[in-house]
Order: sequence, then C-alpha cells, then structure tokens
Amino acid sequence: MPPTPAHLKISCPRLAPLFAAVGVALGLGACATGPAYERPAVNTTAAYKEAAFDGKVWKNAEPRDHLPRGPWWEMFGDPVLNELAMQVSASNQNLKLAYARYAQSRALVQSARAAYFPAVNLSGGETRSRNPGAAPTSTDSVSISANNWELDLWGRIRGGVDANTASADAALADIEASRLSLIAQLAQSYFALRVLDEQIKLLRQTAVDYQRALDLTQNRYVAGVVAKSDVTQALTQLRSTQAQALDSGIARAQFEHAIAVLIGKVPAEFNLPAASVVAKIPDIPLAAPSDLLERRPDIASAERRTAAANAQIGVAKAALFPALTLSGSTGFRAAEWANLFTLPSRFWSIGPALALTLFDGGAKRSQISQAEAVYDQNAATYRQTVLTAFQEVEDNLAAIRILGEEAVVQDEAVKAAEETLFHVLAQYRAGVATYLNVISAQTATLSNNRAVLDVLNRRFAASVNLVKALGGGFDVKQVQAAVKP
Repeated sequence: MPPTPAHLKISCPRLAPLFAAVGVALGLGACATGPAYERPAVNTTAAYKEAAFDGKVWKNAEPRDHLPRGPWWEMFGDPVLNELAMQVSASNQNLKLAYARYAQSRALVQSARAAYFPAVNLSGGETRSRNPGAAPTSTDSVSISANNWELDLWGRIRGGVDANTASADAALADIEASRLSLIAQLAQSYFALRVLDEQIKLLRQTAVDYQRALDLTQNRYVAGVVAKSDVTQALTQLRSTQAQALDSGIARAQFEHAIAVLIGKVPAEFNLPAASVVAKIPDIPLAAPSDLLERRPDIASAERRTAAANAQIGVAKAALFPALTLSGSTGFRAAEWANLFTLPSRFWSIGPALALTLFDGGAKRSQISQAEAVYDQNAATYRQTVLTAFQEVEDNLAAIRILGEEAVVQDEAVKAAEETLFHVLAQYRAGVATYLNVISAQTATLSNNRAVLDVLNRRFAASVNLVKALGGGFDVKQVQAAVKP
C-alpha cells in the first residue's frame, strides 16, 4: 500500500470534500486490477530415473545439509582448483557485468517506489517590471510546490514496483547462474588440462619405451637377424608418438588460455605448471527432484521474470481506469523583501485532477493483450527451464554411472594389453614373432591407456555438470533475503 502523506494543516470548510476524496482515494489504493500471482505449475517426479540404477550412491541426501553448498568445487579435493575458483568470483568480467545489471535493476526498483511520494520543489525569484508612465515595481517570491502527484487508486504504481522488484530478483539469480556456469567452465577446463598433462606424460614415457624397442631392432638388424623394415617400422612408431605428444601441447595451451580469461587475466600473464591429477571423482548426494526448483538459479530467474510479467498485466489494466492526481503549492509573494515572510504575503493552492481516456482506438486493450502474451511467454520459458534442468540431471547421472562402469572395463583392457605386449616382445626377442606383432601390441597398449585418460576426463566433466545441474551452492532463499523493500 502506498504511504499516506502528512495531513495538511489548513483550516477551510471548502476543502473538506477534497480531503474526503483523498481519503477515499488512499483507501482505494489497496485495490489491485492485476491477477494474483501464482508460480506456474510444473510436473515433478518423486525420484530421478537414473538414481534407481545405483542406490548406494545416488540416493536422496538426508539431512540436506550434506548437499553441496558454498564452495562446491572443494568436493574434488584439488587445492589449485580451489584457488582458481575463488579468483573467478573476484575477477571475471562476465560476472562483474552480471553484478552491474543487478545494480541497475535495484536502481529501477527505487525509481519505481519514488512514484509513491510527491515530488516537492522549492523555487524563489524576483521580478522587476515597469509600465509607461508608472514607477518600476518588483515582486519577490518563495514557494514550495508538489505537482501532478498521482494517487495509486488502481495499483498501477504498485504493479510497477512489484514488476521491478521481481526483475531485480531475477537479476540476482542471474549473478548466481553466471557464477555457477563460469566456475563449471573453469573446473572442466582445469580437469581437461590436468588429463592432458597425464596424456603428455604417457606419450613421453611411451616414446622412451619405443626408443628402447628401436635400439633392440637396430641391434638385431646389425646382427643380421631382422630386416631393415623392422628398424624403419620401429622408427615410425617412435616419431609418431613423439608427434602426438607435441600435438597435445596445442590443446593444453588453449585450456590454459581459457582458464586465464575465466579468472580475469591476460593469457600472457598466466602460467599453470604441469602436474599429475590429484582430484577425485566425488560422490554427489541428490535432493528430491522437487527441490531442484529451489536450487537452480536459472529456474529462479525464469520464475521471477514470470512474476514480473504478471505484475505488468496489472499495470496495463490499471490504465483503463481514471487517474487522480493532486497538485498543491504554498509560499510567500510580496512587492518588498521586508514584507515577504509575513502572513498577508502568504499564498497557497491545492486541487485534484481526474483524467480518463474515453476513446483510444483499443490501444489500452491491446497493451493488456501484449502484457498477457508476455506472461504466457515467460511461463512457458519457466516450464521449459524446469524440464531442461531435469533432463540435465538425468543425463549426467547416466553419464557418471556408465562411465564408472566403463572405467572398470577399460582398466582391465589396459592390463590385458600390457600383458600382451610383454609376451610379444619376448617372442620377438626369441625370433618367433614379427615386428608387426610388436607394433600391433604397442598400439593397442597406448590406445587403451589413452582411453583410460579420456574416460577419466569425461567422468570429471560429468561430475561438474551434475553439480551444475543440481544448482551448485545456490538456494532461492538467498534471493528472497537479498531483495527487500
């Protein structure tokens, strides 16, 4: 309800009807022409489909305090990642952009609330004039006025405040959505870089092993035991592996540059030395699917924009009703400065104005239809955002489950390939196997070791995506607490 202005201390029987009208207007100010807002209904399920595949890991978290909140990236147990993630919040320019947009939306809320109050102006001046045949005259004046203060009879101003407040809610949720997305990008880039470090290390160690194989074939060639082709095949295998190690450096450099930009640094000023993977794949407990509506900042943002659109319907409908404005002024006016602030020099005026559009060719009705259509668009966007959120959770639950099974099988494949290579090399030394057998076994071993690293990278990415899909450390109560009148 708009604030009630201070009573004007003017004693005049003629003003009684005016004060009565103002009182009625203020009482009507509680009326609202727009529809009451309710969050659009969405379908939810009692449990995630993919959670049923592994009850030991994917279960509802009880109590919910076990859910990842705050610095969710710490679940992976990598100190370097923890430090980088904090720098994203402090220095990323896209995040600063989101903060600036929120500051703008808060200013719009304050601007909308200002319409509850009259704009009071102070003016003063001196006018000198002279008519033919008369002595010069002067008039001094000082006045305070409040013009065209609209009484919010039908909730137009209040609807604007509600719409801007809901938009500010959405802007605050956008900050958290941006932060969550940026840190998820950082984590994925960081894990991909660390896996590349492991891959480059693997390729370099494999090249050392291939060099030994090349030395063996050269010695056997010199002894006349094998053909020259064995030497060239061994050399080809070595050089190809060395080239792959060099080529991996391109992707590593690009990930390093991406991380630099995410933490707000010029790539030339950032360096991340090579290191082994120390992070672990965490067990991420799940909340009930219905809780996702409270934990996803993008869902919160879409819902708040729907609320803002609903409030705009009320603003559009209020324009159909008459607008009551109030203007008034008081001050002093005198021909001489010495007499300015005396009771005979005082003046005042006050009066309401009522305006109603009788015909506009349907323009206002059209604006209502537009506002209702915008609401329908936002409601559909909200429902689609919820559906997409459920899909992302299910996708990443499935990915983590399947990749976990794949990792076990792939580890067994590596052991088998390494055992095969060991026996084939022994057979080659004994002269009962060709070098093509050695190359085939070497290729299979390297390929399976690289597959292990690829699965590891995908498991990290799926884990990060699952945390992101679950909303990270966000809670919609943060928005409700932060945006207050």
